[in-house]
Amino acid sequence: MYELAMVLALLGAAVVMFAINRPRMDVVAVIMMVALPMTGVITMSEALVGLSDPNIVLIAALFVIGEALVRTGVAQRLGDWLTARAGASEAKLIFLLMVIVAGVGSFMSSTGVVAIFIPIVLRIARNARIPAGRLMMPLSMAALISGMMTLVATAPNLVVHSELMRQGHDGFGFFAFTPFGVPILVLAILYMLVARRFLAPGPAPVLPIRAALTGWVSDYDLAAREHRLQLRAGSNLAGKRLDALDLRASAGINIIAIERDSRFRRKLVQPRAETILEAGDILLIDQRAREGEAGFDLDAFAQAHDLVALPVSGQWFTDRAQEIGMAQILVPPTSRLIGQTVTGARFRSVHDLSVIGMKHGTKPVPQGVIDEPLRAGDTLLTVGPWRAIRKLAEERRDLILLDLPAEADEVVPARHRAPLAVGVLALVVVLMVWGIVPNVQAALFGCLLLGLFRCIDMAGAYRSIHWQSLILIVGMLPFSLALQRTGGVEIAAGALLAALDGASPRVVLAAIFVATAALSLFISNTATAVLMAPVALAVAAALGASPYPFAMTVALAASAAFMTPVSSPVNTLVVGPGNYRFTDFLRIGVPFAIVCLLTSVLLVPLILPF
Repeated sequence: MYELAMVLALLGAAVVMFAINRPRMDVVAVIMMVALPMTGVITMSEALVGLSDPNIVLIAALFVIGEALVRTGVAQRLGDWLTARAGASEAKLIFLLMVIVAGVGSFMSSTGVVAIFIPIVLRIARNARIPAGRLMMPLSMAALISGMMTLVATAPNLVVHSELMRQGHDGFGFFAFTPFGVPILVLAILYMLVARRFLAPGPAPVLPIRAALTGWVSDYDLAAREHRLQLRAGSNLAGKRLDALDLRASAGINIIAIERDSRFRRKLVQPRAETILEAGDILLIDQRAREGEAGFDLDAFAQAHDLVALPVSGQWFTDRAQEIGMAQILVPPTSRLIGQTVTGARFRSVHDLSVIGMKHGTKPVPQGVIDEPLRAGDTLLTVGPWRAIRKLAEERRDLILLDLPAEADEVVPARHRAPLAVGVLALVVVLMVWGIVPNVQAALFGCLLLGLFRCIDMAGAYRSIHWQSLILIVGMLPFSLALQRTGGVEIAAGALLAALDGASPRVVLAAIFVATAALSLFISNTATAVLMAPVALAVAAALGASPYPFAMTVALAASAAFMTPVSSPVNTLVVGPGNYRFTDFLRIGVPFAIVCLLTSVLLVPLILPF
């Protein structure tokens, strides 16, 4: 009993620290990993056993797969589709939003899904003049319900699945959760269509409005300077290097990019000195001097070189905002470029960016930008690939990145690889559903393919992993072993059965659901699953019943973490953008948690008999 008392004391301390959020949850988990072996109940090796758990690796791999869906624009396209289909109808918007979020969250981190959709929802709310608080709660609720859709949708599912296998049972199938998640999602949509009226009507905090590309086009008077010229088969420019032509000096033409046919699509080629023009190339040019100035005639130039003028957008290539970016750059007083011209500093060769506008202080330089000596405090408007802009921002030596347009937040680094990312995801799901290889092996295979197809790079893969969540699971897993070894699990199971003496198995399921949901009021739903899964399986063994309905009830209750903003990171993310108070989650979350309780107690025994 003394050892059990020490373990329970540590557990109580962890719950208190989780509840007050001091220190961070992952730090609490590390503290517990260090403290538990000191009780003598488990060894240090056993305290670290979570690091070798395949499900930890699986969760990390799923974070990487989710990031690949973001980098290739799959998630963004879903958001754009939502915006186009919903229009200004709040009810339609809530329906489509919850369906999409629950669907996407079935195959990637629900926390990641919410992070992706928050700016999308804010933009939709602003355009439709709907308070963001009316949409953020449906967003978080759908993300939590996505955890009830598939095995890999959320960490608690994998924790319960792992506990089943650890005790010698078969784990859950990939879609074992779907029959419960779909009805609960339908009920959630109907519920939110009514409950949204009781959310705080005040608008979310106003976000600072950043300039858009169209604003810079207007400020620098760029629209009239956009031209598209295509080289005919007999053009005398074909086969020549750009440095030999020197079109900037001879014709005032600045080539921003070159559209060129590749095997499957037209791609953008960045112009460099050594670039050789080919027949069929489309030159996206910025004409520094307007027609009629300095005697230059663009039509005559095109005719002389057998070029065809193509239609333009009128918005200075803003239709190519995914590939071509802009940035305002400041020349600091310490810059070595002061006194040099853009041409003399070889700006394009060094930075892979073209300077198309300049201001001395607040005064724009109308012409001759590339031949104007740079001064301290000058602002340069540059254009080029987004990767070059990001690289310049990281260097911060002779130039300082002053501002980026709003479109920079929506740039997808690997947009053209979206079909590959979707294909890899489908392959991973098939491997998991059919059980061809273990789930973790399927996910890791998917990560390797995504890297091979350049849907994600190593730096992005490491950044995508939510290490805090992984450490939390690893740190709390030893409690399960410690409580079992000291008899704590049996005592908890016995106390639960004694309190429900003679009750039907459905009532026992309801009690397990309530206990799991109540515990998640104070600690994360993942930690709750770690603690409650062995108790539920012990109750099933004591009743001589199948372990699966009891394990499923724990998983569903862990995902029903609607009641407080600290129950799940999903809820925490929407507090600020939705302008919510703690009581908002209680008023909306508690009634629907009761709906989930009743639905689970009704459906679980029907699909997973005792």
